[in-house]
Amino acid sequence: MLKKLALASCLLVAAGCTTVPITGRRQLSLVSDAEMNAMAVTEYQKVLASSKVITSGTQAAMVKRVGQRIQQAVETYFRQQNQSSQLEGYAWEFNLIDDKQENAWCMPGGKVAVYTGILPITQDETGLAVVMGHEIAHAVARHSSERASQQQAAQTVGGVVSTAVGQTPTLSQNVFLQAVGLGSQLGLLKYGRSQESEADHLGLIFMAMAGYNPDKAVDFWQRMDAREGTASPPEFLSTHPSNGTRVAAIQRELPEARKYYKP
Repeated sequence: MLKKLALASCLLVAAGCTTVPITGRRQLSLVSDAEMNAMAVTEYQKVLASSKVITSGTQAAMVKRVGQRIQQAVETYFRQQNQSSQLEGYAWEFNLIDDKQENAWCMPGGKVAVYTGILPITQDETGLAVVMGHEIAHAVARHSSERASQQQAAQTVGGVVSTAVGQTPTLSQNVFLQAVGLGSQLGLLKYGRSQESEADHLGLIFMAMAGYNPDKAVDFWQRMDAREGTASPPEFLSTHPSNGTRVAAIQRELPEARKYYKP
């Protein structure tokens, strides 16, 4: 059984890694972008079909405007790095959903949803750029693919162990949904917080490139901190860094982001 485990580990390493833009961090890559993007299209359409999508008005226009500006910034960054191929298969969409949830997200391939519930906290277009830049950064950094790869790796090793004891290994049917944010395994929490911090970093750069003042990111997270107050879960039990941790990290990264900012 030890030999089989060693073989499985070698196969995972041999499968290769990718590099996160800007930070340069190496990440496991066992799931193709094409597969993730295709699944995202299907799941995104399901969400839109079951939601009240706002297609007109100033708020919907603002969501599309901010999204398109950050999209252009992302595409410009990758073009400057001669890495435009990494955005192959992206079909950007930006939709505002009438829902009280204080939430926004971006699926692989640039499928973005913003909920009306978060707009009182973002307050203005720049505040919205903080949120959308962060969520788009998750997709650009392939965080969902990384989570799915991590789960596939665990299943591969688990399958080897199961086979060794005479059981038939099975694959989870919910890998994609867990990878885009529905996973809750305690073992993934630390890793999830690292991804959140990385998305903060990339999002700061992208919003600055899009012409939004990155200093305003501190204001947004301070508002979020005041909103959550003592209701926030302990950081070690959350997939998100505490707002205080976030603000401190963003303040350290602002000098870098300001280099990209052109009002």
